[in-house]
Amino acid sequence: MSKLIDEFKEFISRGNVVDLAVGFIIGTAFGAIVKSLVSDIIMPPIGLALGKVDFSNLFVVLKEGDTPGPYYTVASAQEAGAVTLNYGLFINSIITFLIIALAVFMIVKVINNMQRKKEAPPAAPTTKECPFCFTAIPIKAVRCPNCTSELTKA
Repeated sequence: MSKLIDEFKEFISRGNVVDLAVGFIIGTAFGAIVKSLVSDIIMPPIGLALGKVDFSNLFVVLKEGDTPGPYYTVASAQEAGAVTLNYGLFINSIITFLIIALAVFMIVKVINNMQRKKEAPPAAPTTKECPFCFTAIPIKAVRCPNCTSELTKA
């Protein structure tokens, strides 16, 4: 049992597992922030512009509940036992997903740009090919050391 615990400690102390845990925690927190951004900041003005529509309460009753409708909110419909199709919540989820996807895309784009800047530019060539014998010769050579052909300067 002690060996199993030691192996588990070794596994947990690896950098990748810790990085994954930190990424998961930050991702969860970011998801909550984006959900609040969509529900509390973005959707209310859109709903107001569309005639005071609350997207979180857009639904279709598929089956009436114990108490007959009309139901004005998803909560009241579910409380009555009605089966609902909550397309407003689905719209909110799609907008949340698009914002998260955009943020992840921007992060990946920044990381890719940083990695490209780290890469050194290709070194200038130091050799060229003899057009007569096709061997590699120094770039400044005016005569091929292999076939003794005179090379024209390009």
